[in-house]
Amino acid sequence: MTGDTAPLAWLVTHRHLLPRAGHALDVACGSGRHAVWLATLGFHVLAVDRSAAAIAGLSAHPLACAGWIDAQVRDLETGQRVIAADAYDVVVVTHYLHRPIFPQLVAALRPGGVLVYETFIAAQAARGKPTNPDFLLRPGELVELVRPLAILAEREGDFDGRMVASVVAQRRQAPAAAA
Repeated sequence: MTGDTAPLAWLVTHRHLLPRAGHALDVACGSGRHAVWLATLGFHVLAVDRSAAAIAGLSAHPLACAGWIDAQVRDLETGQRVIAADAYDVVVVTHYLHRPIFPQLVAALRPGGVLVYETFIAAQAARGKPTNPDFLLRPGELVELVRPLAILAEREGDFDGRMVASVVAQRRQAPAAAA
């Protein structure tokens, strides 16, 4: 995979922090590069995006045809619950920001599940798109938005020519029952 079809370097670099397999959610998946990568690792992936054209393209991918990827058109900005709770071992979100959806993202993780998130920070506006503050994180905001998840890795600044904030965060395991 190369260019826009390659998975985000932040995701690949932190593969060792992900479960070995399970169910994954690719939020605002676009062409599905992360869904495809996760499926090749053995995850069953739900990929959602509001673009019917993007979902149609991903639905034609051999991994979707084989049942590894379920690509669905979903509008994540309706204000309604559009993501199931306690359903995913991995949730991936890249270059998408809709602050009201964070409680759903956190709740979507099963105990031990991992959220991998990267998007633009306010400093990106000086370099070009996006420029709308609704789509740009304030300094330190991403870590606050993913609470109460445990932060496994984080960064903020200039990476790969983009001003971004990135996090890998995990839902804590449920405590073992006392005997």
